[in-house]
Amino acid sequence: MPIAFSVHNYAEEQREYCKKIKKIYEDLFKVQSPVAYVKTYGCQQNVSDSEKYKGMLSEMGFNISENCENANVILFNTCAIRENAENKVFGNIGRIKFLKKKNPNMIVILCGCMTQQQSICEKLKSTYSFIDIVFGTHEAHKFPEIIYNFLNSRELKSPKKYVFLNQDSIFEGAPLKRSSKIKAFVSVMSGCNNFCSYCIVPYVRGRERSREPENIVRECKSLIDSGYKDITLLGQNVNSYGKNLDHNINFPGLLKKLDSFEGEYKLRFMTSHPKDATHELFDTIAKSQHISHHIHLPVQCGSNKVLEKMNRKYTKESYLDIINYARKKIPDVSFTSDIIVGFPGEAYEDFLETVDLIKKVRFSSLFTFIFSPRLGTPAYDLKDEISKEEKTKWLLKLLKVQEKISEEIRSEMVGQKERVLAETYCEDQKYLMCRTDGSIIVKVPSERNFSGEFLDAQIIDHSRESLLGKLI
Repeated sequence: MPIAFSVHNYAEEQREYCKKIKKIYEDLFKVQSPVAYVKTYGCQQNVSDSEKYKGMLSEMGFNISENCENANVILFNTCAIRENAENKVFGNIGRIKFLKKKNPNMIVILCGCMTQQQSICEKLKSTYSFIDIVFGTHEAHKFPEIIYNFLNSRELKSPKKYVFLNQDSIFEGAPLKRSSKIKAFVSVMSGCNNFCSYCIVPYVRGRERSREPENIVRECKSLIDSGYKDITLLGQNVNSYGKNLDHNINFPGLLKKLDSFEGEYKLRFMTSHPKDATHELFDTIAKSQHISHHIHLPVQCGSNKVLEKMNRKYTKESYLDIINYARKKIPDVSFTSDIIVGFPGEAYEDFLETVDLIKKVRFSSLFTFIFSPRLGTPAYDLKDEISKEEKTKWLLKLLKVQEKISEEIRSEMVGQKERVLAETYCEDQKYLMCRTDGSIIVKVPSERNFSGEFLDAQIIDHSRESLLGKLI
């Protein structure tokens, strides 16, 4: 049964809070152009959220800076997916403390997935009391109001700084300050219903809820009309899109709508869960004009025993069936994936099954991780007898196999003609950094800056990490 959720539109009330905040800085702090620094950790969904925070901060009158030294507001948008991500956040927060001492009027804000965990909040209260505002993943629509209320309560001994709603929601209509004029992220849904045993996402992001299709279509059409060339649709599991809506639309149906616009642009999406990657999805991609033939399809492990413990709801064999069907329908399709090494109870034989899977699929690249226990997930309490040193050896062996495959794939592309998107231009060395449809980087020498344009390039060489091309 679909879960109920709220839709929060960026209301005029929040815009009024933005005006009030701007006036406070001008009248009370005598600052005409306050500065905000936003640091993002984690996935593309967090990057997309940070673009909303930057947009709202801009409406409050802040200039967005890449330097935190002279910032009036510092915001950390956090990630909870792995312990290493949390450690990075705590390390950077600690370094902010001396800036706060220098400028007591500075506002330090912590938001995002980390803050949804009770244990993290307790640590923040006991160790990082200089943080001014902490709010959760469902409060983005109230961001201006939260800052305004804090500014109004600064004279109190203990102003309220922990703001949380136990309510799943969708945020529509936020002003956006995008980090690129070529590539854009568009969230189509948020949350997850899968409850993989190692994953904290359903507990911090909430359950699945999809945006209305007309809002997504309107946003993407506006981006294309504005000249954006590469649009990535985001969700914890985009293949579940539409299941909690009254409309008779699924993810392939949404892709068809977005593929129908005129112009040259690419549609990408992530992340896909293999259990929901249907034949209809690959049929839709095969018939499309604009949908990329690169698919990120996280497998996590090649052992059925471990996949069951992970609660992934598919087998190695069914995953390979998906790959084979996709390649039958889309001969030039490329795959990338996520791999977790050293899950509790994983034996060396299980690890070798993952290596075997990698050899069979031949991913163009992988995102690899050693298992990171997350408090509050079922896997946290599982017995783990393999040392980190041993897991590291496994990971290095896996990386060696994948590096060989990636190099072979790039070598096979030498001599081919590729339609590439020029993303950036290196002025001093006179070359374009481009990307193929399969999401492989191509360096192309050029005397002119063609950033934001699709170009034809001949692949003439390859290196460990990229291709070398020449303009046709």
